Amino acid sequence: MEKIASFTVNHLSLLRGIYVSRKDLTPSGDVITTFDIRMKEPNRQAAVSGEALHTIEHLAATFLRNHPCWRDRVVYWGPMGCRTGNYLLMNGDLTPSDILPLMREAFRFIAEYEGEIPGATARDCGNYTYNDLDGARREAAEFLTGVLDCIRPQQMSYPD
Repeated sequence: MEKIASFTVNHLSLLRGIYVSRKDLTPSGDVITTFDIRMKEPNRQAAVSGEALHTIEHLAATFLRNHPCWRDRVVYWGPMGCRTGNYLLMNGDLTPSDILPLMREAFRFIAEYEGEIPGATARDCGNYTYNDLDGARREAAEFLTGVLDCIRPQQMSYPD
């Protein structure tokens, strides 16, 4: 089998950041941009706990799908299996710079969130007790201040 694109990224030198993982053309001619929202340096930093990442998923998906300017372009937000970040799929031919302000808003929302986690009930979620709001807030604040608020060009383009 052919190696898929995401397994060709050099994870040994990948930094935390926002990357274009791929761009796909739909049969109707729309471009879907898949972003790699990399919160941890793979194999060098501890992964985000499953509970915190699950909470980030609930909060980010809710925030993005309710955003007044971007909600109609959001296709999907979900965690990476390796727990070092998330994938964001957006309708449109976009770059990391295009969504940087949106990511700052989203991670600020998560870092400051108080209250019940949206969708964290037995009726609404397949594993509703698997959440950690405090951990999600800490991880979001670290990514916001350590990456998004001071991002450099090498954190928006995959390494060779």
